Amino acid sequence: MKNDSRNFITFAIVAALILFGWPLIANRFFPPANPPVTKIEGGKTKVEPNLNAPSPTTAAKVRDLKAVLGESAGQRVAISTPTLKGSINLKGARIDDLVLTDYKETIAKDSPPIRLLSPVGTADAYYAQFGWQDNGLKPPSADTVWSATGNLLAPGKPVTLTAVNGQGQHFAIELAVDDQYMFTIRQTVVNGAGAAVDVAPAGLISRAAASKDPDSYSIQVGPMSVHDNKADYDLNYKDVAASKPFTTTGGWLGFTDKYWLTALIPDQASSFAGQFTAPTATGFASDYARAKMSLAPGKALTQTSRFFAGAKEVGVLDRYQNDGNIAKFDRGLDWGWFGLIEKPIFYYLDWLFRMVGNFGVAIMLLTVTIRGLIFPIAQRQFASMASMRAIQPKMKALQERHKDDKQRQQQEIMKLYKTEKVNPLAGCLPTLIQIPIMYSLYKVLMLTIEMRHQPFVAWIKDLSAPDPLTPINLFGLLDFVPPHFIAIGVVPILLGISMWLQFRMNPAPMDEAQKQVFALMPWVLMFVMAPFAVGLQVYWITSNLLTVLQQKVLYARHPALKQPVVK
Repeated sequence: MKNDSRNFITFAIVAALILFGWPLIANRFFPPANPPVTKIEGGKTKVEPNLNAPSPTTAAKVRDLKAVLGESAGQRVAISTPTLKGSINLKGARIDDLVLTDYKETIAKDSPPIRLLSPVGTADAYYAQFGWQDNGLKPPSADTVWSATGNLLAPGKPVTLTAVNGQGQHFAIELAVDDQYMFTIRQTVVNGAGAAVDVAPAGLISRAAASKDPDSYSIQVGPMSVHDNKADYDLNYKDVAASKPFTTTGGWLGFTDKYWLTALIPDQASSFAGQFTAPTATGFASDYARAKMSLAPGKALTQTSRFFAGAKEVGVLDRYQNDGNIAKFDRGLDWGWFGLIEKPIFYYLDWLFRMVGNFGVAIMLLTVTIRGLIFPIAQRQFASMASMRAIQPKMKALQERHKDDKQRQQQEIMKLYKTEKVNPLAGCLPTLIQIPIMYSLYKVLMLTIEMRHQPFVAWIKDLSAPDPLTPINLFGLLDFVPPHFIAIGVVPILLGISMWLQFRMNPAPMDEAQKQVFALMPWVLMFVMAPFAVGLQVYWITSNLLTVLQQKVLYARHPALKQPVVK
């Protein structure tokens, strides 16, 4: 009895540590779900603002976006594709005005599209620029106003920008864009002077501030690059000032947000030097330069690079990697260790979604598939559990007989396992298999943009966010917002109930303390899982209910598991 009490107290302490310490661990290793897109007030669903959207400011040095774009309207080339809208600033030849037309800031019908790039002088200045290193060349400066061959850049309609430097060199930047998110930049120098010049094309991405998306151990947000045939996620915004340049052949560099990416992609067959810098107290830049080449008088030199600015759609990144021969471009998504599992899960889940039209239903069908695949393993698990339960009296007898000789006790128990043909580890196999599957699904739901703002049923308008509906304030009828710790949503409560049902189906432990532990465990896990995305909770609820059904079937095949252990 004393030991049971001690065990229960130990479990209570561990449970408290989990409840209060879990948020600290989760924020570091498991990025939180997206902020809720809705809130429940007066029993009605209302759209929440997007806290990561560009926000107005009254700072003297920062101006209104519309005013800045309006002032430079006469020196801009429009960009129009099926996925992008914006413009190029002829002053400095900058791509500094870009919105993603397929994605909105919120789920509201009148929500503006996601703004990715903004011109200098605005609150969220973020742009790309292409030119040449000086090296005595005296290329056009950031203040040069280029001439353009057209006023619209669209798929199949390239635009060429031209300028001169007064020293005999003529410069041209031909810009082309596809129907997704990729720009192609052809930089040409014509040397009309009487002496050779050194030419080294360069590219730059500049952003006035760090991303508003949270960075974590398992999902990179911030500077990233691919060099020396591997993806580098080690650099964070706080480390940029102390970072070192790199030289590589094949690769790219840029900035990644949770769902968006900007990337400079030099010619993949040529060597280039890349680096990240912090030119201002809050600003960051990534840039590259190709090795300089001598350009003789009367000759021209054209070099090509690419620039990606858009959403990190899995299929799009894969196509650019495979068809565009961009080294490890799919690593714009931080798949991590289980990428070999995560990508097939994603593609299957995405296929199910396109078949049924509801992402929540697709997750449930994915769960059914996974449980079906591991059912044969579960059968062996139950057979092993039945065998272990049958030999419990013999094990207890051996433990009592050799309680003073632990080595002999272990030898006799192993001999018993061999005689009875029992594998004590077989019962753990389904759980061990589900750990990488569960984590992989978590990464898929957290990483991929395809589930962003996807509704499920009723009040669930975004499967990538936590459940906004809680009984603590009578489902929004009471005019107060409960503390985050106790604002447990309806879906997490259903998750706790499903776990309770599953635990009830398990054979009752012989130890009383273990019974108490298993009785409390579902409710502890309910609090732990509450902040996660509803999509992950839907997976776990479906898995638990399928497990209950599976246990009913397997108990019918192994009735010994339901019988009390013979003492």
